[in-house]
Amino acid sequence: MSDNELGAFLRTRREAVTPTDVGLPLGPRRRTPGLRRAELATLAGISIEYLTRLEQGRDRNPSPQVLGALGDALRLPVPDRILLRRLAKEHGVDKALCAAAGPPQRTVRPTMTALLDRLEPSPAALINWIGDIVAHTDGYERYARPLGLLDDELPNVLRYLFTDGRARSVYPAWDRIADEQIAQLRAEGPLHDTHLVDLIDELTVTVGSAFTDRLSAVPSMPVRSGVDIVEHPEVGRLRLAFETLALPDEGLRLVVHLPADEVTAAALDRLNGRRPGALRAVSG
Repeated sequence: MSDNELGAFLRTRREAVTPTDVGLPLGPRRRTPGLRRAELATLAGISIEYLTRLEQGRDRNPSPQVLGALGDALRLPVPDRILLRRLAKEHGVDKALCAAAGPPQRTVRPTMTALLDRLEPSPAALINWIGDIVAHTDGYERYARPLGLLDDELPNVLRYLFTDGRARSVYPAWDRIADEQIAQLRAEGPLHDTHLVDLIDELTVTVGSAFTDRLSAVPSMPVRSGVDIVEHPEVGRLRLAFETLALPDEGLRLVVHLPADEVTAAALDRLNGRRPGALRAVSG
């Protein structure tokens, strides 16, 4: 993981904005792929020297006013502005506070268990910020057990995805899903927490560049919903819509999978030993 994620984020976003995007002339002999530092500094009302220090990681404590001005100048959407603020907090004066975060949640309250019960027979799981699967429905058990996802005593989504040889066969879009899981980790996990550092060290050694390249890339916001294709060893190809609900007070997220077509609905019914129609397909 880069020690200058804030600077990398600002530089990448600056290079992605063209002068015409912000009403500036292109001008002759332009070699910069996006805005020059001087152009962004002028638009944001800060000095070139200060912007340079931010991008190079020599200043890590921009004020909220500076972050807001940079967000305006770069035309950042709200999710990217949230990420910009988080990166500034993670690598700035609040870094020591982030390092003192509590351990990942590995138990759930009875009401959370009751909520999972209400979601049967859908595959649904409660996952903490480090990727541990801490509770799940019986429907999730029947869906995920044949994939190997629940083989470990404390199953972990990231560890399975990056180290289990079955994962790439299970997920045809493995690269995209790997990117999304890293984005999820970076959005939820305190980047300097010792539990996260231990997992990163483990996967750096056991996985190598497939993990470390993603971790060192410019961060992005996680995907909260979509459709995944899963090659299930017992019932064939599944098209699963997913919704992710954040439970920040619990340090958990709830991930619910729903059949995205009738074939998948019927396949999940077979896995659960239920009559056809117990699960209904959802569409966009």
